Amino acid sequence: MTAATESAVGISLTLPIGGVLREHQLGRPGPWRRPEAPITSRIAYAAAHVVPKVLADNTPGAPADLDWDATLAYRHQLWSYGLGVADAMDTAQRGMGLDWAATRELIRRSAREADAVGGRLACGAGTDHLDVADLAGGARGLAQITDAYRAQIDVVRSAGAQVILMASRALAQVAGSPADYLTVYGALLAEADRPMILHWLGEMFDPALRGYWGDTDIDGATSTFHRLVEEHAATIDGVKVSLLDAEHEVALRRALPAGVRLYTGDDFNYPDLIVGDSTGYSDALLGIFAAIYPAASTALQELDSGDGPRAKEILESTQALGRHIFAAPTRYYKTGIAFLSWLNGHQPGFAMVGGQSSGRSVAHLAELFVLADRAGLLTDPDLAAGRMRSFLLVNGVVR
Repeated sequence: MTAATESAVGISLTLPIGGVLREHQLGRPGPWRRPEAPITSRIAYAAAHVVPKVLADNTPGAPADLDWDATLAYRHQLWSYGLGVADAMDTAQRGMGLDWAATRELIRRSAREADAVGGRLACGAGTDHLDVADLAGGARGLAQITDAYRAQIDVVRSAGAQVILMASRALAQVAGSPADYLTVYGALLAEADRPMILHWLGEMFDPALRGYWGDTDIDGATSTFHRLVEEHAATIDGVKVSLLDAEHEVALRRALPAGVRLYTGDDFNYPDLIVGDSTGYSDALLGIFAAIYPAASTALQELDSGDGPRAKEILESTQALGRHIFAAPTRYYKTGIAFLSWLNGHQPGFAMVGGQSSGRSVAHLAELFVLADRAGLLTDPDLAAGRMRSFLLVNGVVR
């Protein structure tokens, strides 16, 4: 049996769907277009992934060794569609294979490329270079964490990128109360020479962040977060919220001080949140935009032209794919983004640093293929079918 066969109406692919092999007829790519002018209705960042060298030691625990040409070319794709790039974030496998040495180089290289094309760039600053064995408790530990943040902030600033203050596993480990979070973040925001973006990453993305802001109760955590934003609104460009809770996001958005943006990180409910309602809308800083960027850009262009219903229709056409890619365990969503990148020819192999390409099953990735096709996001169906055939062959699904 072959995995793909040409038919009179297009390409047919045999896929494992629902536990059995079924034929899937591929459709055509969507009517996506690059903008002729900057997108103005929303500020939108795509959180980009990284591509390792094919011959690198991409096993768990090995230092990240990136294919810089492919990694940076992907960022140019995003910029060409009018989107900003959010780099060195969880989508780039911070804390899941991308070590600080590679992260630092990624920030510097991405900044040079952004400057060359006038692309918008924001980069994550965290504390992941800390050796947890050297981490003290109490006030001394908080000081270590603050200094670690400062070191990474300096790297981002020196590169010329906007700073995104990422959530810190070290802070989640050391902090004993909401006041400890206010102490660390308050010191950093008081020192800021330009507005930064705060990133609230939920435990579904990283279980080590459970109880962030000093409370496992969402209302308690929100109270602390809101207090921080109120006290430092002048140095906060916006807040990026990744909790997959649209109702919570809208309530928080309405309560933010004037001038502070809400960048949705909700990869499930982004169509409604971005298009918005009579009370407002969310801007975007989304991992899913790294996968659906041609459609996302086209939708934002429709918003620019005043056609909200069409923009929402386009975004909703990608929603099933987004929910599948970010399905539990959500922290492995990067696998789906890398797989789609490979299918569309943006990297030479389906590989990820730290061996994370094994984070999803063959069945999951086969369904991703179908959903991407239905959303019109397989930009070269012949190439995608050929690569999917190879993937199914090597995994023993077909012969």
